[in-house]
Amino acid sequence: MLKVNLISLGCDKNRVDSEEMLGLLNAAGFSFSDDESEADIIIINTCCFIDDAKMESIDTILEMAEYKEMGSCRYIFVAGCLSERYKEEILVQFPEVDGFIGTGDLKKILEIIREQLEMDDPDEAEKIRIPEETNKHDRIITTPGHYEFLKIAEGCSKRCTYCIIPYIRGSYRSFPMDRLVDEAEQLASRGVTEMIIVAQETSIYGKDIYGKECLPELLRRIADIEGIKWIRVLYCYPEDITDEFLKVMASEPKICRYIDMPVQHASDRILKRMGRRTRHDDILAIIEKARRMVPGVALRTSLITGFPGETEDDHRILVDFVKKARFEHLGVFTYSQEEGTPAAGFDDQIPEDIRKSRRDEIMQIQELISYENLAAHIGETFDVVVDGYLPDEDVYVGRTYMDAPDVDGAFFFRCERQLMTGDHIFCEVTNVSDYDFYGEIAGQ
Repeated sequence: MLKVNLISLGCDKNRVDSEEMLGLLNAAGFSFSDDESEADIIIINTCCFIDDAKMESIDTILEMAEYKEMGSCRYIFVAGCLSERYKEEILVQFPEVDGFIGTGDLKKILEIIREQLEMDDPDEAEKIRIPEETNKHDRIITTPGHYEFLKIAEGCSKRCTYCIIPYIRGSYRSFPMDRLVDEAEQLASRGVTEMIIVAQETSIYGKDIYGKECLPELLRRIADIEGIKWIRVLYCYPEDITDEFLKVMASEPKICRYIDMPVQHASDRILKRMGRRTRHDDILAIIEKARRMVPGVALRTSLITGFPGETEDDHRILVDFVKKARFEHLGVFTYSQEEGTPAAGFDDQIPEDIRKSRRDEIMQIQELISYENLAAHIGETFDVVVDGYLPDEDVYVGRTYMDAPDVDGAFFFRCERQLMTGDHIFCEVTNVSDYDFYGEIAGQ
């Protein structure tokens, strides 16, 4: 059977899509290779959320196209956001690409491959087994195995003026709760102990199909699953963080006291231009309430600098907000002018050097805030999950409940006995850096 190499770019939601495609390919009888030079079929699941992601996707297509000449590659298929948004342009500029899978057509991957093979190699096409129930296939886990992402919805209906997602992925569509619980149970049975809840927005889950926000109920049902130790929630828009959600987080031990709350800005004028639904004082009130109702909660946010029309006064408001909010984790993006969005047509675009200098200033401020936040925990003991081991330094790398994988900090410690990835162990904080904990096994 033909060998497939699948490259997944972009966010964790894209990763889930890639894992589902791998599951379908596996059920159909394909084999897999991590080496592009050995693959018969290369699939690139692309991202084009911002310019940098778009360029990464384009560069990857160009790089993989070379394997049609120097490797065993016979077919290249482009999936995901870039395929959805720029199919006609890709057809013209990348004749090496043999087919496209849009964001809403991922389950058609087998049909698209078979159609191509039927023209070139009918005998090979006949070997493809298309599962009768495509909703029941097993995802191929591509994380280390002890944590996994559970995507609970597709698309977005917010229509922020800078964001291309609704135009690519469509309006917000929640997935049925029973299906999600079944998927979580299946993942838990395969060794997943940390379930990370994702969507373009998680906080309004269920409102479109059940008439109310059902994230708290979903979290309770997942918490009942045997084997799940941690549940982490990402991408909660601040205006939809409810008291019920905070109460569930405070009362259910399995739910990490961690909220990813993208606010994007703090100037009321810029928030309005962005099409955001909260204002400066609203955001501060939500932060205060979350910290009051969920003691010890770790808050993450993302900001945008250099949005069209952002004045120095607007930037100073944002700087003061960062100093006051003192987020545990904060990331800053410079504004990306995405064609097809309302903001791309605004006249008062900000030069790139100003966007970057404003970003750098905020990150310098956050670096000190992060250090001070972490230093306040010296002497405390935390439940740490092991993510890996660095043999050259003889240290284990883990995370506390305050850190999501890949985006937040780490906990470095030594241990005389051998630990496995996914193990939980209690460690005392003895030192910190700007973003990371250092410690030792508690009681050692």
